[in-house]
Amino acid sequence: MQGITKQTYSHQITEYIKERILAGEFAPGDKVNEVLLASRLSISRAPIREALQLLVQEGLIVSTPQRGKSIATLTSKEIRNSYFTGGVLEGAAAASTIHMFTDDDFARLKAVVDSMADCVARDGDMDELATLDTAFHDVIFSRTDNQLLVELSRRACQGISKFLLFRYWRTAFTPEEVLRRHKVVLEAMLTRDPVFIESTIRNHYVDSGRRMARWGTDMMPHP
Repeated sequence: MQGITKQTYSHQITEYIKERILAGEFAPGDKVNEVLLASRLSISRAPIREALQLLVQEGLIVSTPQRGKSIATLTSKEIRNSYFTGGVLEGAAAASTIHMFTDDDFARLKAVVDSMADCVARDGDMDELATLDTAFHDVIFSRTDNQLLVELSRRACQGISKFLLFRYWRTAFTPEEVLRRHKVVLEAMLTRDPVFIESTIRNHYVDSGRRMARWGTDMMPHP
């Protein structure tokens, strides 16, 4: 393949690895070899190390003494805990900032849900729905100035549903379920009731974690 250009090595390498995870070339538990990556991409090992460290911070790669770096694996309990944590954090973000939401903010949320409805009516493409899902939750976070909370919430479970287990996420929900679940959150947001919003978002994530947990390493058949 062609070598990576010199402008944004680390970002391009992280995107390359994420693409390989999505393609199934890098599976959970696979070792990540710096030398092979450097050779494949025709670059030095320094930006490879930097990119891998960024992916460690995102939770997509784990670094283990003696074993080196590998694609993250998660048990069913870890998956449920990750989604629960993400839901608690996003629920807190929404509940603490709902008083700041404007009509434009609610219109943006509704526009995403409307786009989901259009997608479901058209062909129910799960890749498109995954993009819309991210956009929906980005709006929920848009009024918080607590960047740490945002980063921790995204690290808790975004890597699971959008990368590590995305091929399973595509089958965990029907397109109609994706739409219905986001309508429920939108309706909660429109109430402006912080307690109700927090519990609705938390339950949204708990349900996701329950469904995704079936693909934890302890639940999958061993070869």
